[in-house]
Amino acid sequence: MTFRPHLVALDVDGTLVDESNIVSRPVYDAVARVLDAGVPVILSTGAEWASALTVIEQLPPMAAEHVCSNGAVTVRFPPFEVVDLLTFDPRPVAELILAEVPGARLGVEIVGSGYQVTEPFPDGELHGDIEVVSLEEMISKDVTRIIVRDPNSSEAEFIDLAARLGLDGVSYSIGYTAWLDIAPHGVNKAHGLGRVTARAGIDARDVLALGDGRNDIEMLTWAGRGVAMGNAPAEVIAAADAATGSVAEGGLVAELNRWFA
Repeated sequence: MTFRPHLVALDVDGTLVDESNIVSRPVYDAVARVLDAGVPVILSTGAEWASALTVIEQLPPMAAEHVCSNGAVTVRFPPFEVVDLLTFDPRPVAELILAEVPGARLGVEIVGSGYQVTEPFPDGELHGDIEVVSLEEMISKDVTRIIVRDPNSSEAEFIDLAARLGLDGVSYSIGYTAWLDIAPHGVNKAHGLGRVTARAGIDARDVLALGDGRNDIEMLTWAGRGVAMGNAPAEVIAAADAATGSVAEGGLVAELNRWFA
């Protein structure tokens, strides 16, 4: 059977935009062609809604459900409406991590507005309203995700940390830096997309998904065609059905033009 996308799911950072967070004109035009063909485009991001919105506002108008927070939050926009909100108790994980990395900075998402953090994160890493609070206040309630950040550690050290901790009862992914994203058990981008497509009556086999991060692996293997960006780590490219160029090389545009010339 010939593959033809009935829905396009796009990661944001490293896929739609580079570190500038600006949607280029070729990307805008490529997304517009998908929408003009009557195929929905949704964002599937590890970031919170406030970050996703900064990119959505640069794209052609589209009323859709978007997967945020690595699948823990689904938002319909416009108008803004939280459709799915999956949470867990952050206390056991936070205490376990701080016992291993006492200097780590923690952050939890406040859906729709921003974050609470134990210490400020490096500039530009979080969007929305940022409030510094005590650890006890942060972990006293269920959350959609908890972010662990240590600017003094490396990506490799955080990969080792995650393996050492085990992190039973939650899902986690590691970013390009010393960044660990922890979500409710079994929740990831594929889980969030599955809920969206079930409501829309679309089969996973008819989804085209593009991403570049380790938190995209489940999404790329779930979709009928999962495409890794050229800037992705080797394990992400290995998990995908195909690879395209990096953001700078116009990889997203090339893949969309393959189906929506």
